[in-house]
Amino acid sequence: MEKWGWTKGNTRIFREEQRFRQTWVWVLIVITSVIVWSSTIQQILFNNPIGNKPVTDSAIIILWIIFGIFFPIFFYKLKLTTEVRKKGIYIRFFPLQLKFKRIGFERLKKYEIRTYNPILEYGGWGIRHGFKGKAYNVSGNLGIQMEFKNGKRLLIGSQKPEDFYRGIKDCFKNAGKDLC
Repeated sequence: MEKWGWTKGNTRIFREEQRFRQTWVWVLIVITSVIVWSSTIQQILFNNPIGNKPVTDSAIIILWIIFGIFFPIFFYKLKLTTEVRKKGIYIRFFPLQLKFKRIGFERLKKYEIRTYNPILEYGGWGIRHGFKGKAYNVSGNLGIQMEFKNGKRLLIGSQKPEDFYRGIKDCFKNAGKDLC
């Protein structure tokens, strides 16, 4: 499966897949997981409760399942997929969104490549709402800022903003003409 690129044809002009691969994110996840795993092993296997007021065995097993297994797998599976197709821009943040969300070109007023600050403008990464509108971002600080005819704004982060922009431009100017 291609990570990004051009597929001139009837369906897809641009596709990009992004995942959380920042070292600091994975360090936090691994540290949390190791603490939960070691606490669970100490309490369940070695019958050595952790702390002055240890949690019950069933509670530590639940914590182990959530933070030792589910949480790392969930972050590993998180993926932002962006596509430009003939009928619009399609975005999906799997597994939070199982289906693609379509943004029709007819809704766009303007769009541009923009440098942004994910923390200051949107409060971090993921599907976020900030004072500049909604954002879908995973890493970096570049993306396509869209403004819709209704005045709402959406930013989609991208590692290949020039290709993403070119895909929108080609399809936007030819929307409905089957030339995209």
